[in-house]
Amino acid sequence: MQTIEQALDKLERSKFRSGFQLTKKDLEYIETKGMDVMRRHAGDFVRIKLAPAFPVNDGKQTPMRGHPVFKAMHATACCCRGCLNKWYRVPLHKELSPSAQEKIVNLLMAWIERQMKKAGI
Repeated sequence: MQTIEQALDKLERSKFRSGFQLTKKDLEYIETKGMDVMRRHAGDFVRIKLAPAFPVNDGKQTPMRGHPVFKAMHATACCCRGCLNKWYRVPLHKELSPSAQEKIVNLLMAWIERQMKKAGI
C-alpha cells in the first residue's frame, strides 16, 4: 500500500495528471474559505460523486474547473470510479466505505496543501 506522498509523486510523473495546477484565483478562494471548508467540500464531493456503487454520470461527473477540489480530484485520479480503479485498484460497482472516502479526502487535501506550498502560501 502506497503512502499519500508516494501517490502524489507518482501522479506528478503523469503528463495529464501533472497538468492540473491551482490558479491564483483558486488559491485566493482557499485562503478566504480556509482548509476546514475545503475539507468539508472535498468530503461532500467524494460522498456524492464517488461513494455510490453506481455514481450518476460516472466518468463525467466531476467538472474540470469551478472549484479547487474539482482540480484536485482530476490531478489525483479521484475524479471517477474508473480512475480510482485504474490508479488505486478501488473496486468498481461497490459503495465506498466511510474510511475509503476519508482516504480519498486526505489525498485531495494533501494535493491542495502541496500546491499551496509550491505557491509559497
